[in-house]
Amino acid sequence: MAIMNFGGVEENVRTREEFPLEKAREVLKDETIAVIGYGVQGPGQALNLRDNGFNVIVGQRKDSKTWDKAVADGWVPGETLFDIEEACERGTIIQYLLSDAAQIAVWPTVKKHLTPGKALYFSHGFGVTYKERTGIIPPADVDVILVAPKGSGTSLRRMFLQGRGLNSSFAIFQDATGKAQDRVVALGIGVGSGYLFETTFKKEVYSDLTGERGTLMGAIQGIFAAQYEVLRENGHSPSEAFNETVEELTQSLMPLVAENGMDWMYANCSTTAQRGALDWWKPFHDATKPVFEKLYSEVACGNEAQRSIDLNSKVDYREKLEEELKELRESEMWRTGNTVRKLRPENN
Repeated sequence: MAIMNFGGVEENVRTREEFPLEKAREVLKDETIAVIGYGVQGPGQALNLRDNGFNVIVGQRKDSKTWDKAVADGWVPGETLFDIEEACERGTIIQYLLSDAAQIAVWPTVKKHLTPGKALYFSHGFGVTYKERTGIIPPADVDVILVAPKGSGTSLRRMFLQGRGLNSSFAIFQDATGKAQDRVVALGIGVGSGYLFETTFKKEVYSDLTGERGTLMGAIQGIFAAQYEVLRENGHSPSEAFNETVEELTQSLMPLVAENGMDWMYANCSTTAQRGALDWWKPFHDATKPVFEKLYSEVACGNEAQRSIDLNSKVDYREKLEEELKELRESEMWRTGNTVRKLRPENN
């Protein structure tokens, strides 16, 4: 375990240099990793583990689109692709990567195959943290571990194929075998993590739910929409409003932030842009911090979890979801974005 300094605060991290892929393979050489679910995280993690030389099988509902996707990705029915129950029976490590709502529904099937010594792996702390609401209470004689890549399964796979790694958090909820630490770090390296930072199941889910609803998705869409609307209401064209709101941020400025930080990005912009950004970031901070405080409170008290459980478990969830996504997709801002993306040089 390496101790790293993050902004003056020391944290425990695990790196590929300290825990190389060869060591991870040795730790898991006698394990069968059963990836349950082939939706958001499943494909990226399963394919990366397979390509890294681990013994991986996939469990998925037969006669589903995701079953067909798994076959298209090279998983062989009866050899490396099974229905969920058989995969759980075969696996010594069960990677439980279904959606939160599906985890609740399938839990009785998974639980009966959690025999002593196995490991139950999550990429989100939701099911265990809110166990009173989900009913997901693992038996005491299995390891319960977590590796949460800080991005989508698509990004995890894309970065892996580019020879890069996506940073992940890791946590141990229960160490029944004494091997949980090595198991979780080996899996984190195996799925393609850049480095692994330590957390808990509760902290992971609190930060994750806050982030998704905040700067990662919810807040950024709200800010995009607000600025775009103000520009349009003041006579700016859709193209100008979109480029100043989204395109310049995502294609020019955010890569600079990712490369060297916000201060470096400021230093590489015009003095006029620097002055305005430095003057206005604090008013935006003061305006939005109360929203984030309310959001975190709703996450911590369980209201956000219950809302997700209630709405995502409804039989018409997919239909309602598509209606909400259609509203975004058909808004002028994102229809403009579709045109702008087609005009990028790499698409011509």
